[in-house]
Amino acid sequence: MKRTRFARRGGLTQDAALLTRLATGLALSASRIEDRYWEVRLTEQVSRLLADRNEDALNAALDHLWREDAPAYDELADFIEAGSECGLPGDANKDWDAVVFAAPLLAWSRFSIPAGPIAAPLLASLKVQLCAHAFGAHTKVALADYLFSPDQLPRGYVETRDLADDLGEAVLAGNDLKLEADAMAQTTTFLSDTRYLIGIAIVPRGQALFRWQEDDGQREHVVKQWQAQGGAVIGTLMQGCAFELLPPNAYHSACREADRASRAYSLRASVAFLEQTLAVPASGLRAIIAPFYDKQLEEYRVAFTTTDSSDVVHGVVWALLGAEDEETDVVGEIEGVLRECGLTDTLVLDHRMPMEFCDDCGAPMYPDPDGQPVHAELPESSDQPPAHLH
Repeated sequence: MKRTRFARRGGLTQDAALLTRLATGLALSASRIEDRYWEVRLTEQVSRLLADRNEDALNAALDHLWREDAPAYDELADFIEAGSECGLPGDANKDWDAVVFAAPLLAWSRFSIPAGPIAAPLLASLKVQLCAHAFGAHTKVALADYLFSPDQLPRGYVETRDLADDLGEAVLAGNDLKLEADAMAQTTTFLSDTRYLIGIAIVPRGQALFRWQEDDGQREHVVKQWQAQGGAVIGTLMQGCAFELLPPNAYHSACREADRASRAYSLRASVAFLEQTLAVPASGLRAIIAPFYDKQLEEYRVAFTTTDSSDVVHGVVWALLGAEDEETDVVGEIEGVLRECGLTDTLVLDHRMPMEFCDDCGAPMYPDPDGQPVHAELPESSDQPPAHLH
């Protein structure tokens, strides 16, 4: 996924240097004929490095271009993502277009948000709804039988390619992909979090993969139908949770959209939770917004108090994504979401705060009204959920 990258020491290897040269060439190309030349070379090089499991060369080239050439970085990131999420193993790749997709959902709960194996009947129902409302008439789908938390997503491009190959073999055999639950990472518990249904969609080469690509398809209608029909099915998995389905899309794009949408969703979930837990209306809450820095601005943290107290009872991290920085009106976006939630008391701090975390539990420290980083703690009299809220 395209995120802020951090410099690594050392020069580029031969493989990484070739990637940067090809991506730079494509970024500077002035014709479709020249584009095709660079695209073929880039596709071949990325495919070879993924097959060799050379994640280091891919990341080194991305790191270099992030600092030196933003257009070339975007080109290379697109090709690496496509290499890891598109295509099928073996000769089947000649006849089929294929993409690994994710169908994210945002959820919050006073209890634990489910993640884990999906029973076969429910998985079959989800596939029916996806094929009926999200994908084209000629598309075949295979799903992983697991509802992923962010901690359980593939780590890096090579692992994503591994998952794509496993899903590809499953869909060609007419099966879904069974995953071993014991091999999955543990899920960190949050008040508000994201879950992912992951699968692969294949279609005869040149046919419409998604429903919105068809002549009578409209993206807005697809999203509404998936949210209504798919939501009715997945609701049986999400007992005790409020949730919102996001559109299914190519894996990396869907995950980026989930990251972006989860920020506002977390604010709304926090306000709803505090209204219930503290028995106060949104107008009885105050939000304190502050920028937090390491070497550069990394994120904003939003602390919540009641209007008659300075004690921070909850907090939300609003991470910067993509090209967002000090010049982006992130604070205005945060304030807009809080106003929509009914908050009328918002304090914006403009001094730089350090990226501090609790020594005991590792939770972020949030700004109090005096601009001091503190631990968020619900009052002892409140009915606290069984998980920490950071």
